[in-house]
Amino acid sequence: MSSAATKPVKRSGIIKGFNKGHAVAKRTVTSTFKKQVVTKRVAAIRDVIREISGFSPYERRVSELLKSGLDKRALKVAKKRLGSIQAGKKKRDDIANINRKASAK
Repeated sequence: MSSAATKPVKRSGIIKGFNKGHAVAKRTVTSTFKKQVVTKRVAAIRDVIREISGFSPYERRVSELLKSGLDKRALKVAKKRLGSIQAGKKKRDDIANINRKASAK
């Protein structure tokens, strides 16, 4: 087996040979999930909105499940409503933090 067949080679634009084919730039794959930093302003706005609107029904259910110690079931409920496991874990952790703060008061 030749080395040209095992690893990709940059195309030369020539019609014949190992490097035949149109010369194109290699695409770089970007991550689809990126953590974004929440600024103070955005955090304050979200707190005001949360205070006014309260929790949605599924968030209340997750909160009750967490209070009774059913973390796995809470994650399943959050995942089902939000669509992805990462979003479900984040929401579960957020609600757990809110419960912790409420019980500390």
